[in-house]
Amino acid sequence: MKPDAVREFYARLAARTPEPTSELLWGNPYQLLVAVVLSAQATDVGVNKATRKLFEIVKTPAEMVELGVDRLKEHVKTIGLYNTKAKNVIALSGILLRDYAGGIPRDREKLEELPGVGRKTANVVLNVAYGEPTIAVDTHIFRVGNRTGLAKGKNPRQVEDKLEKVTPADFKQHAHHWLILHGRYVCKARKPECWRCVVADICVFKPKTQPPG
Repeated sequence: MKPDAVREFYARLAARTPEPTSELLWGNPYQLLVAVVLSAQATDVGVNKATRKLFEIVKTPAEMVELGVDRLKEHVKTIGLYNTKAKNVIALSGILLRDYAGGIPRDREKLEELPGVGRKTANVVLNVAYGEPTIAVDTHIFRVGNRTGLAKGKNPRQVEDKLEKVTPADFKQHAHHWLILHGRYVCKARKPECWRCVVADICVFKPKTQPPG
């Protein structure tokens, strides 16, 4: 996709959703980190249901460690892989207390050292909590990047690197959310809704779908 087309691509997504935000519910950077760790292979809706009551009583790493893994599991048992995720959340909370006085490091490498935190999770925290122009490539962004021709790659890191390269600086702050929302609600996995896509004429996807009926 040529630079002018890339800029137009983002401009249209921006016009549709000027101030995109994460659909995960959180009250502080620590809660965001926990929510993103829990969201791996799970929906934001499912995570929000599980954390709504949890975040009423747990707002800090210290409170999470005091809660303990067994009681945490009771809160998140509706989420896939909850046993492993609960253990990771308790472990990372202990590390935050020990090494960062309960704070959240504003550094990708240090975040990735925490149990259950990969590059995608670190990028989400840096972008959403700290306003850094990172692009976290999940399944939606990977699909949108490849399908539309915006950023093709064989794996998430390749797509991320391409997006970092082609995304205009003035669009980088919100690029992550624009692409996720587009993939979640329009450029869907099984059947993209091309008939209501604002970038359909820019997208290289050939078998454009038609409205039902």
